[in-house]
Amino acid sequence: MAKYSYEFKMKVVQEYLAGKGGFAFLSEKYNISSTRDLQKWVSAYNEFGSDGLMRKRKNQTYSFEFKLHVVELYLTTEVSYQDLALSVGINNPPLISKWVNDYRIAGPDALKPKQKGRRPKVDKPKDTNLDKSRKINVETEYLKQLEDENLKLRIENAYLKELRRLRLEGTPQNKKRESSTASEDPSN
Repeated sequence: MAKYSYEFKMKVVQEYLAGKGGFAFLSEKYNISSTRDLQKWVSAYNEFGSDGLMRKRKNQTYSFEFKLHVVELYLTTEVSYQDLALSVGINNPPLISKWVNDYRIAGPDALKPKQKGRRPKVDKPKDTNLDKSRKINVETEYLKQLEDENLKLRIENAYLKELRRLRLEGTPQNKKRESSTASEDPSN
């Protein structure tokens, strides 16, 4: 909740403009914490009219080019945040201060708009448009692919087992044959 209502601000500003007191007197009379607040209200009223005293319900978004222009204006001129805000039509001088600080820390990229919200955890395809029969067809097709792959792997496994068995059986016989042929061969 705002500290001061629109009606209260309007009443105090109207009294100031009517000449019923200065900043210090009215601040003390209405128990306003700072004379600077009253000065801001008067400046905003003079620049924007009664809209300058209203609390905005929705945050205004500004383009990257506009933010960069305002920051460059501030850095190239010797204007206060308050005066610059009033000249470019912003009723929130601390916003310009934030832009300038961000620009000084991270450069122009800090003024670009940022994505809001959480990142999605997993990108899941949306299958809400698929009807049940199509889902079933997809599932049965996938199951058939798995069965085919399983059959191929079983055949490959059996082939490799048979190949290994033949190698193990063939190794001792080859050695016996070689030794027996070597003793029968007269050329050695």
